[in-house]
Amino acid sequence: MPTYQIHKQEIVSICHTLLERGYLKATEGNISARISGHHSFAVTPSNYDYAKMQVDDICILDFDMHQIEGEMKPSIESGMHAAVYQTRADVYCIIHTHQPYASALALINMPIPALFDEQVRYLGRSVDIISYAPSGTGFLKNAVKANVKNNNNAFILQNHGVLVFGGTMEQAVHNMALLEKCALTYLLAIMTEKKISKIPLPIREIAFAKLRADEKKFAELN
Repeated sequence: MPTYQIHKQEIVSICHTLLERGYLKATEGNISARISGHHSFAVTPSNYDYAKMQVDDICILDFDMHQIEGEMKPSIESGMHAAVYQTRADVYCIIHTHQPYASALALINMPIPALFDEQVRYLGRSVDIISYAPSGTGFLKNAVKANVKNNNNAFILQNHGVLVFGGTMEQAVHNMALLEKCALTYLLAIMTEKKISKIPLPIREIAFAKLRADEKKFAELN
């Protein structure tokens, strides 16, 4: 039987980091990490304050949603996380937050086009909108599963929040912060009512090719 302690500790550490940086508040959102080499993942518990979270509070589930370890109830979005891990072998960590700037775009149903080289290099060709579905439902799980096949690493959940992936825990945190930067900059640009420029298509495809190369490496590790 694999040991889950290191994965649990990773989740707690990232929760505290994101809480300190203001990306998480109280009990909103959820975070998970794949148990490499096994059809299972570690995930935050449901409706529990991140400031109080300890290693033993983290839940371990298999991809069929059977709870392997942990006394607390896992996040109601656990099915969504399992669907991503089953669909994307390159994803090691998933972060779901309600961070304000990207969530503002979720309310006006506006995807983020290819604005910056770095954005495409790490997040994908664009940050697309996943149509609304109630939290914790099979409808949301299926909508996410259908959309993440495009190999992008950041998505906006309509009237909900954001979903960000990483091939490592550190990369997921980087991608989440990058998404919020892009969302804020895009919102400010929209307010000017000027034409918004995008990076040239050839550069976009070069950057995306580098992202895909990374994803293939991460998939081999997982």
